[in-house]
Amino acid sequence: MSITPHDERFMAAAIRLSRWHLGRTATNPSVGCLIVRDGVIVGRAVTALSGRPHAETQALAEAGALARGATAYVTLEPCSHHGRTPPCAEALIAYGVARVVISVTDPDPRVSGRGITMLREAGIEVDAGALEAEGRHSLAGYLTRQTKNRPYVTLKLAISADGMIGRKRAGQVAITGLEARAQVQALRAETDAILVGIGTAIADDPLLTVRVSGLESQSPIRIVLDPSMALPLTSKLVETAREVPVIVVASEEVWPLSSDAEGLPPSALPGIFPTGGEIGKRRDPNSPVSDGDGFALRQDVGQGANPDPISPLVGEMPGRAEGGTSPADMDSRRAALEAAGVEVLYCNPYHPQVLLPALATRGISSLLVEGGAKTARLFLEAGLVDRIQLYQAPVVIGERGIESPLDATDIPSGFAHTSTLMFGEDRLDEYERGL
Repeated sequence: MSITPHDERFMAAAIRLSRWHLGRTATNPSVGCLIVRDGVIVGRAVTALSGRPHAETQALAEAGALARGATAYVTLEPCSHHGRTPPCAEALIAYGVARVVISVTDPDPRVSGRGITMLREAGIEVDAGALEAEGRHSLAGYLTRQTKNRPYVTLKLAISADGMIGRKRAGQVAITGLEARAQVQALRAETDAILVGIGTAIADDPLLTVRVSGLESQSPIRIVLDPSMALPLTSKLVETAREVPVIVVASEEVWPLSSDAEGLPPSALPGIFPTGGEIGKRRDPNSPVSDGDGFALRQDVGQGANPDPISPLVGEMPGRAEGGTSPADMDSRRAALEAAGVEVLYCNPYHPQVLLPALATRGISSLLVEGGAKTARLFLEAGLVDRIQLYQAPVVIGERGIESPLDATDIPSGFAHTSTLMFGEDRLDEYERGL
């Protein structure tokens, strides 16, 4: 039996349902499931918070005896392996469903195709690929982590009418209006983690949480690219680290001297981290300390830079013998941050190709890059942005503005324009790469 418009209508509802728990199901994907009998939904569920129980078992339990002979609509291929819970394919078989319609097959090698085979061997009719493009979009974080070993990366930029994303030495500058900012809060609520540079963290002192009534508990993990652990202990991020997790990404050059061989950073092991890389031009000593992204204390990442790690200039990295903060001071900073509840991750902040897999090992499937022109450029030039959300507002920043790393006229190749939305006077254009 082929997929019909009737099937697509129910699958669209299952996909909408799956979005309810995006960013809240730990390492498991947020899956939607409907049990339909004679055109009536008799059971529905989304993967539970923290990832268990799965959607299928909950929907089947709600349907009960009505599941026998029914059709199950599932956004992701039912699992076929024994983990902490029995396989969902077994549950569908046990409840006696007659047909299963799937949007996306699971790339997890423990499942891929096996769930479908198990169902068919039990005499259940299976059709896959219903609204597959929409299903893959809703599962983008999970699919990216499974197939690319990194989170799905969204870059969000708000640009003024004169092409600026902020003003130097001005802290937070409101560019978009209330409607657009509310939309960004919703995006944060369905994302696992949010990332900014240390310059943004210091200049703006942001919370980076979800500030919508009722959704506060959905705040993402907050990540700061902070090579020398300069994040102030009095910052809002540190002061709230025990309420919403904070990860400081420190340079391996400041790895604690007390580390033994087994605790050395990955770059100390041969063949894992490249040690070279293009070094951009040095900062003009008369220029502002930060342009809002956290890399102004190091070097500029120029247009056309290669994606290799950018090595700090000799004498500018704290902890080096040639100059900078002493190793003892760095150990003290680390201890103070950790005492406040901040996790310190030693991983080259200038090498997102290595940072993103490290975040994936922590179960982070989706990452929102929000802060700083150079931070944005770093991910763009590494080719590690999957989606761009470009807000364009009618306000003018004017003098001392921080120029945006891109605008609607120079979107990188490989991105397709997928939508345009208006939020008050602000325009949102969204661009995506294919999954």
